[in-house]
Amino acid sequence: MKRGTATRNYSCILFFYFFLVISSYVLGVQSKTVISSKQPCKRLVLYYHDTMFTGNNVGNATAAIIANPNGTGLGPFKFGKTVVFDDPMTADKQFLSPPVARAQGFYFYDMKTTYNAWFAYSLVFNSTKYKGTLNIMGADMMDDASRDLSVVGGTGDFFMTRGIATFRTDEVEGADYFRVEMDIKLYECY
Repeated sequence: MKRGTATRNYSCILFFYFFLVISSYVLGVQSKTVISSKQPCKRLVLYYHDTMFTGNNVGNATAAIIANPNGTGLGPFKFGKTVVFDDPMTADKQFLSPPVARAQGFYFYDMKTTYNAWFAYSLVFNSTKYKGTLNIMGADMMDDASRDLSVVGGTGDFFMTRGIATFRTDEVEGADYFRVEMDIKLYECY
């Protein structure tokens, strides 16, 4: 082998090694950035008020059972019961406070072994402070003190937003009414 060829091969090996070292450093720095926690770019704390239709409260009801009309579901945990809702969202715990948004969507009970509901809905804002929607979905493990659902998008003031909505059950009045505190933390705001 000629001396020029050996030098060229050695240079290629050094270049390749240098490239790997720099690439792994850059990728390592990038992965550390992705893994680190972020502060929310916007945060809202709202209260979700759900008043079930009982047959004689048409004027006040904001939710109705659409599948499994007897409301019991299959087994002790309401498995299969499906509810559609158009619930007021307030900035405080008072049901009669002016709503800042409406929660419109559905939930259904999807576990046979404990209380769990799967939610899919939009928060529809139409106020002087916010306009647009936030789309939220995920499992609500009702036995847990707090549970996180995903904010998967939005429109208007919340265009393409991503984040987490943390649920905490705040009040339960039998099967007819419940209130949930929703701590909404948005991490991708445009």
